[in-house]
Amino acid sequence: MPTGGQRVLLPAGAFGLFIIPLALILVLLTGLLHVDVTMFSPLFGDQAEGPPITNAMFLKMHKTASSMVLNILFRFAETHNLSVALPAGSRLHLGYPWLFLAHHVEGVKQEGAQQRFNAMCNHLRFNLPAVQKVMPNDTFYFSILRNPVFQLESSFIYDKGSVPAFRNADLDAFLASPLTYYNQSLRNAYARNNTWFDLGYDHDAPAQESCVRALAEVERRLQMVLIAEHFDESMVLQRRRLRWRLEDVVSFRLKARSQRSVSRLTPEGRQRAQRRCALDWRLYQHLNRSFGSGARRLRSEVARLRARRPELMALCLQGGGPKDRKQITDRHLRPYQSGKADILGYNLRQGLDNQTLQLCRRMIMQLQYMAHLYAQRFPEKPPKDICFLEA
Repeated sequence: MPTGGQRVLLPAGAFGLFIIPLALILVLLTGLLHVDVTMFSPLFGDQAEGPPITNAMFLKMHKTASSMVLNILFRFAETHNLSVALPAGSRLHLGYPWLFLAHHVEGVKQEGAQQRFNAMCNHLRFNLPAVQKVMPNDTFYFSILRNPVFQLESSFIYDKGSVPAFRNADLDAFLASPLTYYNQSLRNAYARNNTWFDLGYDHDAPAQESCVRALAEVERRLQMVLIAEHFDESMVLQRRRLRWRLEDVVSFRLKARSQRSVSRLTPEGRQRAQRRCALDWRLYQHLNRSFGSGARRLRSEVARLRARRPELMALCLQGGGPKDRKQITDRHLRPYQSGKADILGYNLRQGLDNQTLQLCRRMIMQLQYMAHLYAQRFPEKPPKDICFLEA
C-alpha cells in the first residue's frame, strides 16, 4: 500500500488494458442508445490555447459569404449563452444603409447608453464611435472581403428589383455605360464600391484621393479581414485568432445561387467591373495579398475542416446537399429569395434525434436564426416578421 505523498506506478501496458475495455463499453452503449456520436467528436488538434474570445464584432459585407460567418457567430453565441446586438423592432438590419447608431440595437434606448453586448454581426454601415457604445472595450473587430468583380455580379442579380441602377439594364449594358443608369443615392449603394460604402466611406470618391488614408485606417480598425475566395483558410484563421475550436467554424454553404442565376462576365466585362469598383478593387488586392502570404501555414487544419463538412452534411441533410427552393419541404427553412437570384436551401434528414436535429437546424438557418434569437431574448416583444416563410 502506498503511503501519503507516494506516487503509484502502474505496470507497463496496464493503461492500455484499462482503456481498451472502456472503449468497447462506450461502443456498445452507443449502439444500445442509438446516439450519433459523430456530432460530438471533436476534430483532432483543434483545441486553442487560452480561453475563447467572446466579444466580437463582425462587419458583415454584402455578397461575400458573410451569411455563413453570421451563422457561425450566432451558433457560438447561443451555445455559450452570449448576448447579441440584434436589430430593433421589425428591422432585419442595424439601420442600413444609414450609418449605424446605437439605438438601432434592440434594448438600447439612448445614444449614450452603457449597455454592452458580446456579439454584433448583422448588416450595418460601419460607424466605429457608435459601435463602441454598445460593444466592450476588448471587442475583436473583423470582416470579410470578396473579389469586387464577382461581388458586383452577385449584387446585380440579387438586388435587381431594389436597386434603381440595376432595374432597367442587363449586367453588360450597365457595365458598358453605368452613368446612364446610376445616380448618387443611398439606394444605389450596391452599384458601386459597396464594400467601401459598408466601411462607412464615400463610395463615389475618386480612387486616388481616398485610398491611402483609408487603407491604413481599415487595417487599424479591423484586427482580421477574411477573404471569401479562401473561405476555409479564413475559418481556420478565425478559429485561431478567436481561440475557438475548429468544430465551431464548420459550416454549410448558405445563400448559394443555382447556376442558372449566375451571370458569366466576359474579360472586358470584368475589367469594366474593376474600374467601376476601383476603391473596392484596390482594397481587395491589398488585403488579399496580405492574407495569401500566411494562408499556406494553415493547410493541415484546412484539410481537417474540409473533411468534417461532408460528414456533417451526410448526418444532417436529406440527399447530402442543397436543394432547389421548390424542393424545400419545411417552409420554416426556406431561404430568402431576392431579385433574379435563385437561392438554394436544404432539407433535413428524417428521424434525427432531438439533439442532432437542433444542431443541424441551426446550421442551415439564415434570417430565421436572427428571428429565433430575438424571440428568445425579447419574448415580450412582437416576433420578427419573416414574411417570405408564409408564401
